[in-house]
Amino acid sequence: MRSIRAAATGAVMLSLALAASACGGGSSTGGGSNDSPKELTYWASNQGASIEIDKKVLQPELDKFEKQTGIKVKLEVVPWSDLLNRILTATTSGQGPDVLNIGNTWSASLQATGALLPWDAKTFDAIGGKDRFVDSALGSTGAEGQDPAAVPLYSMAYALYYNKQMFADAGIDGPPATWDELVAAGKKLTKDGKWGIGMEGSNPSENVHHAFVFAEQHGADFFTSDGRADFTNEGAVTAVKQYVDLMAKDKIIAPGNAEYAQNQSVSDFAKGRTGMLLWQSASANLTSQGMSEDAYGIAPVPVRSGSPGPGKQVNSMVAGINLAVFKNTDNLDGATAFVKFMTSDTEQKILNTAYGSIPPVKAAQQDTAFNSPANAVLKDTLATSAAALPQVPEESQFETAVGTAVKNLFADAAAGREVTTASVKAALTKAQQQMPTK
Repeated sequence: MRSIRAAATGAVMLSLALAASACGGGSSTGGGSNDSPKELTYWASNQGASIEIDKKVLQPELDKFEKQTGIKVKLEVVPWSDLLNRILTATTSGQGPDVLNIGNTWSASLQATGALLPWDAKTFDAIGGKDRFVDSALGSTGAEGQDPAAVPLYSMAYALYYNKQMFADAGIDGPPATWDELVAAGKKLTKDGKWGIGMEGSNPSENVHHAFVFAEQHGADFFTSDGRADFTNEGAVTAVKQYVDLMAKDKIIAPGNAEYAQNQSVSDFAKGRTGMLLWQSASANLTSQGMSEDAYGIAPVPVRSGSPGPGKQVNSMVAGINLAVFKNTDNLDGATAFVKFMTSDTEQKILNTAYGSIPPVKAAQQDTAFNSPANAVLKDTLATSAAALPQVPEESQFETAVGTAVKNLFADAAAGREVTTASVKAALTKAQQQMPTK
């Protein structure tokens, strides 16, 4: 998912533990109906540089849908900082939309509330079939062994963006392929008020994404095979320390980045204040901030050694946005038609082009519009070296707990306090204690 969102509060997260029979869409029937066949409400996530830009992208497509079907779609673009809280409140209050965007990492957690429409084979057939979607995107639509809770809409992956001129001036021949090479390049770039790389140290979700990838590269995970939290295993501790050490030990991240949580690292890169950036599908964002595509290169996120690939060479989480329907919508047929429209080959090309993301629909992904060098890196990453975050009901609590622990470790590093293996393990122990017990 996009990484500018803030994590949900603990109080709201507690609602995920409830057996929510609650609803969305305002249906009075207690289940999906067609009581209001001529209208839909749609909560879209803030994918563009601003909410206004999202409205300009989406409204013409919604007007097109209304012309085709006679169904008017009431659009609300919800900021990432509010979206998960709004959704969780809707699952318990019943005051929600018919259709909504969700971060794909939330799929299993929201599935556990019981509020979302399951996408069984029959429902998928109504939108053209499950086999239209790429496997990596389907892997982040809900818990294994259950019908998906949502349908893939936008796919994204992390990549390493690097400033070509800054690299040339520092005598760096090309993008680093390993973390040792990245640290070495970062030290050459860190001078004269500029820094090697930027991070969003105060963004729990961004922290979790990177901690997860580092852990995968160390052959570790944050959950056991039976779904229990295991935040303090050796690999997870080593992974988090390696990530925070980019600031604490290697000193290639500015201490001020410990307070970043709202795309500031993207702005710093666009303005030439940092030489490298790790981000999800950043090209459209950089263009909106005035950075020419010729000014930067894009490469896979580094790995421990060698090159990205299957297994321990994972270099990105499977990022993206899914489209979900509240189970008791009062326009079930219209909501299904809207999902079919938004995931059609034509709309997938339009929307993913606008947002610089990759279509999770196979046919659209093969369109020449997505054959740029940047997209080639992202598509290859999604196909060969990306892994889905744990699809467990407690995933969103995991993001909050571990992401906040890493945030606090960055704060320690920025303040000059030593970050040790022991302090990392203590922070992760505290995070694990916040998780529900099995």
